[in-house]
Amino acid sequence: MLAPSPSTARYQEFRERSRVKERALFATPRNPNELELQARWFAGDFGRRFRSADGKAIEIVQFGTWNREAGPDFQGAAINVDGEVKRGSIEFDLTDRSWESHGHAINPAFEDAVLHVFVNASEHTFFTRTRANRNVLQVRVDLSSLADAFASNVPLARPGRCHAPLKDLPEERVLSVLDAASRFRLDRKAARFRALADNHGADEAIFQELATALGYKQNKLPFTLIAQRLPLATLRKEGDRAEALLFGVAGFLEAPDLAVYAKETRAYVRDLWDQWWARRDDLQRLVLPPKLWRLGGARPLNHPQRRLGALATLVREWNALQAALAAAEPATALRRFLLRLEHPFWSHHYTLTSAMAPNKLAVIGDTRIAEIMANVVFPWLRASGADTWPDYQKLPARLTNRRLETAVTRLFGDDPRQRTFVRTVVNQQGLLQIYEDFCLQDNSDCAHCPFPEQMQKWTA
Repeated sequence: MLAPSPSTARYQEFRERSRVKERALFATPRNPNELELQARWFAGDFGRRFRSADGKAIEIVQFGTWNREAGPDFQGAAINVDGEVKRGSIEFDLTDRSWESHGHAINPAFEDAVLHVFVNASEHTFFTRTRANRNVLQVRVDLSSLADAFASNVPLARPGRCHAPLKDLPEERVLSVLDAASRFRLDRKAARFRALADNHGADEAIFQELATALGYKQNKLPFTLIAQRLPLATLRKEGDRAEALLFGVAGFLEAPDLAVYAKETRAYVRDLWDQWWARRDDLQRLVLPPKLWRLGGARPLNHPQRRLGALATLVREWNALQAALAAAEPATALRRFLLRLEHPFWSHHYTLTSAMAPNKLAVIGDTRIAEIMANVVFPWLRASGADTWPDYQKLPARLTNRRLETAVTRLFGDDPRQRTFVRTVVNQQGLLQIYEDFCLQDNSDCAHCPFPEQMQKWTA
C-alpha cells in the first residue's frame, strides 16, 4: 500500500485546520430506509470496531451473508468480543425496540444471534434476549459516522465569499489545491475499497463497486443490494443461470404474461423466466421491492434493465476482466475490455419491453466507462498499491452533475477560467472534495467559512 503523497497530507492538514464543527447549512437531512442502512453496514461503511451498549469492545471479524430466509438479516457472521470470537447471526434494525416489536425474542430463528445493531435508541432500556433468555449484545451505530453520508444535492447558489479571492489567484495555485484535494479524495476511495476487500474479498469488492457504478445516480442502492444478495461467487457457480437470477432478484420477472413483450423479445424473456422459475421459491425473500427502483427521468441508455444486462455480461466475462486488471497497463486494458463487451439482447434493446433499437448499442457506453474508471478502477489500483496518478490525471471529464455545477458557481462564479478548473476528472474530484469539506460544512452562509483565508495561504 502506498503512503499518502505530500500534497495529500498537506490537503488533509489544510482541511482539518479549517474544519467547521457546526451543523451544515446546505445538507438536507432525510431518514434513510432500513435496506439502505443494511447495505451500508454490509459494505463496512460504519466501520468494524464498536462499543456495545454495556461497554464491551466489539470487532466484526466476518460480516456473514445476507439471509435468504426468515430470520436475522446476516447469517454466518463472526464477532470478537473482548478478545473472544463468537459466531452466529446479526440483526440490523432502525430502533432498539424492534427486537421485541418484530417478535425476534420468541422466534427460534434468532436463537444464534450474536449482535443486534440499531440506529435509534428509545427512551426506555430494551434488553435483547433470545427465546432461551440469552442476552444478545447491542450496538448502536451513528449515521454521522458515515463519510459523505446521505448528502442531498442543493439548488444552484450564488457565488460564495471565496469567489473574489479565487478570481485574483494565479491559475496554477488554484489547480494546485484542486490537485491536492483530488489526491486526498482518491486515497479515501482507495481506503474504502481496501476495507470492502478485507470484509468480502477482492473480487467481491470490485463486483459490488461495479454494480454500484452501473446503478448510475438514481439506482445505486438497488444495484448495491443485488450485488450483496447475489455475490459474485454465487453467480459464477450458477453459470448460464446467473443472468436470470439477477433479473429475478431485481423484480423484473414478476409478470409471466409474454404478450406484454415485443415479438423479438419473447424468447429472451421466456428463457430468463424458465430459469428463474426453478429458483424463485428459494430466492423469493431476496427480491427487491418495486418502490426501490427509479425508472423515470433517465435516458433510455441508463435504464436499470440495460445496466443489469451489463452486470450479467461482466459476470460472464469475469476471467477476462481479471486478466485486464493484471495487465501491464491495467487502466488501458480495462477500458478496452469494457468497450468491446457485447450481449445478444442488450446490444440491441433499451428495456425488456422496448422495440429493437435502430442501431447497435454499447453494453456500457463511453461516459459510463469514464465514471467506472474514475470511481472503481483507479481507486482499486490505488488500493492495490499501484502508483497510477499520472494516468489518473489524463482522464478527461465526461459528465457533470448538479452538485458539481453548484460547486463551480459558489467557488468560481463568473470567472472565465472556470472551464479550465473542471476539464479533467482530477479537477472535478478535487472541486467536489472542497465543496463537501467547506461549503457543506458551513452554516454561516459563507460569512465564517475559513476556506477563502486558507486558500490565500496556499502555495502552488
